[in-house]
Amino acid sequence: MMLRSAVVLLIHLSCFSMLYAGESAVTVDDLWAMHRIGSTALSPDGEWIAYDLKSYDMEANSGSTQVWRVPAGGGEAEQLTWTGTNNSAPQWRPDNSALTFLSRRSGTSQLYSLSSSGSEARQMTDLPVDIGQYLWSPDNRHIAFTADVYPEAGNLRQSAELQRERQGRARIADALMYRIWDSWRLGLRKHIFLLDTHTGSVRDLTPGPYDAPALDLNGERDFHFSPDGAELAFVSNHDPFVAISTNNDIFLVSIADGELKCITPENRAVDNQPLYSPDGRILAYRAMARPGFEADQYDIILYDRSTGERRNLTDDFDIDAGEMVWMAGSRSIIFTGQFQARNRLYRLDTRSEIISELLSEGSNSAPMAAPGGAKIYFKRNTIKQPDEIYCLEAGDVTPLTRVNRETLARIRMPDVEDFWYTSFDGQRVHGLLVRPPFFDADRTYPLVLLIHGGPQGMWQDRFHYRWNAAMFAAPGYLVAMINCRGSKGYGQSWCDAVSRDWGGGPYRDLMTGLDSLLASQPAVDAQRLVAAGASYGGFMVNWIATRTGRFRALVSHAGVFDQRSMYGATEELWFPEWEFGGTPYSSPELYEKWSPSTRAHNLSKYRTPTLVLHGEGDFRVPVGQGMQMFTALQRHGVPSRLVLFPDETHFISTPQNARLWWNEIYDWIEKWIQRDN
Repeated sequence: MMLRSAVVLLIHLSCFSMLYAGESAVTVDDLWAMHRIGSTALSPDGEWIAYDLKSYDMEANSGSTQVWRVPAGGGEAEQLTWTGTNNSAPQWRPDNSALTFLSRRSGTSQLYSLSSSGSEARQMTDLPVDIGQYLWSPDNRHIAFTADVYPEAGNLRQSAELQRERQGRARIADALMYRIWDSWRLGLRKHIFLLDTHTGSVRDLTPGPYDAPALDLNGERDFHFSPDGAELAFVSNHDPFVAISTNNDIFLVSIADGELKCITPENRAVDNQPLYSPDGRILAYRAMARPGFEADQYDIILYDRSTGERRNLTDDFDIDAGEMVWMAGSRSIIFTGQFQARNRLYRLDTRSEIISELLSEGSNSAPMAAPGGAKIYFKRNTIKQPDEIYCLEAGDVTPLTRVNRETLARIRMPDVEDFWYTSFDGQRVHGLLVRPPFFDADRTYPLVLLIHGGPQGMWQDRFHYRWNAAMFAAPGYLVAMINCRGSKGYGQSWCDAVSRDWGGGPYRDLMTGLDSLLASQPAVDAQRLVAAGASYGGFMVNWIATRTGRFRALVSHAGVFDQRSMYGATEELWFPEWEFGGTPYSSPELYEKWSPSTRAHNLSKYRTPTLVLHGEGDFRVPVGQGMQMFTALQRHGVPSRLVLFPDETHFISTPQNARLWWNEIYDWIEKWIQRDN
């Protein structure tokens, strides 16, 4: 069946290619041939932007990351590293004399340095542990870096020896969280270390049984040097039971004597992303207000280092503050914020507290401010184009890189449009409609309803390397991406509306949205509807399977099936306890109400063919959830297929697994939308 559908798809796309010479719809091989810009760094003199670029080889099933640079004023980019396949996280020495980066060419993640003259990189560190994030002090004297260690070890070497001794033995845990996302912790803690660049000595700045930075609910960077290099601000959670706590705090540590101070003890909710102003007077950071809620609104707080006074500058701005950067002069902050399916760029005047929108289109990220203050550099992507680096000056946006120019030149990307509709209770709901490439208004097309994760997420005009809207549209499908209640970008009250109502209002928003599209879009074939989603989106697909038979096929990736067993096997307990009003032991009502498992008997009533996909290394939504859904489908005689990836996690992240994932989805959809009812 897979072969037949693949041939049908190939013929379909080939016809498009003949109609539009030199262009075809995007394929999974195209997707993985695209180069991916990662970290970016502006040189202190403002002349260069360094970045790491990841490229994949589908047949080798591997990737290579190299460091590049491009003139900040425009010009040709040049590759700086050629040795090894894992060179990343470029940063400039504050004195502009060299570019440093991380590489695994020696077997572990260590720091390397390239001189400004472009000579071969030299290895700077030879530590017995992997270096994670790192940051130069402004005075060039120190480098702060993170590493996973055992707190009881006396030094890095002892910690590495302990890890070797315990490797391969039984996994023994004495407390939560013993695993998170895709890694086992089992006594390991992330600590921040200080490397003296003159003597090579290393010391632990954050000793103790705590993670610093915190493992979850992170900012873009959760440690930062003061401009004089005398102090480091960092994020950590020192609560005794971290698995139920979102109390990430901002701490200050003296570089000279290690004296520690918490500056956010009064806020029991998330504080993160500390950022000193260039003049050193102010520490900006992000903060939520409600303890235990990981999707509360982020506000920007200014902390006066001399008086201890703090101001909330975005209290009346009903949008999450994202990444932040200070402008030269310490009078304004550039930050990103999600709003109506875009990640926009804003400027905040810290004196007048006036917020101005700078960029409204696409998904913008990683803002960097030029030394003189006249230019802002950033990354941008859209559904039609992966990330590139841009410059914003006097309102004009100029691209500096075109790393995927050749690949995109041979692809016809789909058109994207916004739509609004009135939901069941009078609320206005927003979404994106993606038309297939080579769209013909005189034809009708199957429609795929994509459902985002979170649930406090948002569909954006964004190039997603997993749930790629252009890929879903490529076979000749319309794609609807509805930001139902629970979505970010439409005010905090809209985001709040999913909590304790997982299968209520959001489900009705999605069904009403489909009805609206059927009424307003004559190109939609009402008899060929498909729904697909991951994580919370996978939950909603499982929920749909027990509630309606209007879809021809369903695709559930990493979806929750039974909330009670999910609680006992996932890692961060604050999330279900907030979403369902307590634990399943003391407050079982909502766990049962919003579990597709409690309505599994309806599967035989609606009998919607369902594809279930899951990574066996998924600790956020453990693989048993997918297996339970498949068992229920099979037990009720519903056409179904289970695809498990032994070497994947919550995400599908390797080229050949991704190709199999896409082929399974394409085959499943094509198989069932072509059948008569």
